[in-house]
Amino acid sequence: MTETSSGLAWRNRPHHRAWLVQQAMTIFEQFQSAVIDPAGGFFSLDDQARPRRDDPVRELLTSARLVHSFSIAQMMGQPGAANIVDHGMDALWNLHRDQSTGGYPWETRGSNTSRQAYGHAFVLLAASSAKMAGHPDADRLIADVTGIMVDKFWDPDLGAMAEEFDADWRPLSNYRGQNANMHSVEAFMGAFEATGDSNYLGMAERIATRLIHHVARSHDWHVIEHFDRHWVPDTVYRGSDMFRPFGTTPGHSLQWSRQIAQLDALGSGRLGWTMDAARCLFKQAITDGWDKDQGGFYYTLDYDNQPLIRDRLWWPVCEAIAASAYLHVRTEDAVFETWYRKVWDWADRYMLDHRIGGWHGELNDRLVPHSRFFSGKTDIYHALHACLVPLLPARGGLAAMTKMAASPTVG
Repeated sequence: MTETSSGLAWRNRPHHRAWLVQQAMTIFEQFQSAVIDPAGGFFSLDDQARPRRDDPVRELLTSARLVHSFSIAQMMGQPGAANIVDHGMDALWNLHRDQSTGGYPWETRGSNTSRQAYGHAFVLLAASSAKMAGHPDADRLIADVTGIMVDKFWDPDLGAMAEEFDADWRPLSNYRGQNANMHSVEAFMGAFEATGDSNYLGMAERIATRLIHHVARSHDWHVIEHFDRHWVPDTVYRGSDMFRPFGTTPGHSLQWSRQIAQLDALGSGRLGWTMDAARCLFKQAITDGWDKDQGGFYYTLDYDNQPLIRDRLWWPVCEAIAASAYLHVRTEDAVFETWYRKVWDWADRYMLDHRIGGWHGELNDRLVPHSRFFSGKTDIYHALHACLVPLLPARGGLAAMTKMAASPTVG
């Protein structure tokens, strides 16, 4: 068990571990009881955790993330989780998949029919987690979405993913983004763990090498978000403040730091740079992104590392917690335990919704909940990283580690 200057690490204390499990169970039960739409797909939830029945649009991201999350719940032994996985796997194959031109549109029953690397990455992650949970339809979904990702999105010469296409597979822009590629790395690692196919790990390594070992390292460990089609950084790009904001996003550096440490755990330490990069990404994000007066992570910074969008969103907090726990296990550096405790203390005070359960999606600069970018209950994908990664041994991704923890001990 890991000791620090202030005693046993929180993640090894029985009370803290029970508290983490309770937080995860609260989120699982909140969604499990409300999200299934009998007509197909899943409802989103309002601020009171009630299903939004009047919204006909079904987002690919919602279905994929719920399949991934409840596959984990199923492997943990959550009664009823398998029903969510079954419903979601049916929705991905029969509702979201375009059976005429192929691929998985961003929306069903909505206006955005684009094919995005970001969405396809989450389909692969969902299918991989479902396979680890033993779902009988996982293999066909893995094969289908892998074929699309490799044939349509993957650039073997540049070692990265293209961004987006229309319904007829015509490129929608010359834009390239790190966010879709970061989630592709996550999905490829999950697929490698689910199938044992080393080609997935090879693609994950190539993306990470480009975006982190080369680009982030050369920019003082700031993750550059936007690029042109040749992967030249585009520091004047202005897209949606929600998904493609100007400047840099500390939350992505924190998420990358854990994913790079996961790459290391899966055998990519042979590359020689992974754990150094994971440490540096985390520490730079803390230095620039944490509000030293009020706490919390700014959503974006300008290119002089000054706060730009000062709102505090839930997901960078979740990713900081998961990254600090994962890195503390892999490095035994007490600084990560210090930040783990600090961020959880702040999250408990400001971001956990102690009345309804779950998390507030965002706070303004006065640390008051509001709805600039998100409304209703946020999806559970990021929150599970905060609640469950600290319980596991930092040897792979969340789904694979959950499966390992549920397997009988041999010997």
